[in-house]
Amino acid sequence: MSDVALEVIDNEFLRQFEIVIDGQKSKIEYASQERKIFLTKLIMSEEQIEKGYDTDFIIAVFNIIEDRNSRLVPTCPIIAKFMRKNKRKYKNLLPVGINI
Repeated sequence: MSDVALEVIDNEFLRQFEIVIDGQKSKIEYASQERKIFLTKLIMSEEQIEKGYDTDFIIAVFNIIEDRNSRLVPTCPIIAKFMRKNKRKYKNLLPVGINI
C-alpha cells in the first residue's frame, strides 16, 4: 500500500470508478443492480500495480460502497482475490448468501 491519498471519481455514465495516478487513468468497471454493485474489471498499469496502487484503489472503492450502504459482488479476479485475503474486514459488504 502506498501513502498517496486517492481521489476516486464515480463516473456513473460509464459505470466505472476512476482515479488518476502519475498522469495515468485507472478504473474499476461496475454494474449495479438493486443495492448491489458488481465490480467487474480492474484496469490499471502493471507499474501502478507494482507500486501497490491497486490495493489502495480497491480499498477506496470498498469505502465508497460502504458509505452508500450498498453491497458489493467482486466478479473481477483481482478484486475477488483481495476480498478473500481481507474477508474479515470486508465480509459485511457482501450480500447475504454470497461467499468468496
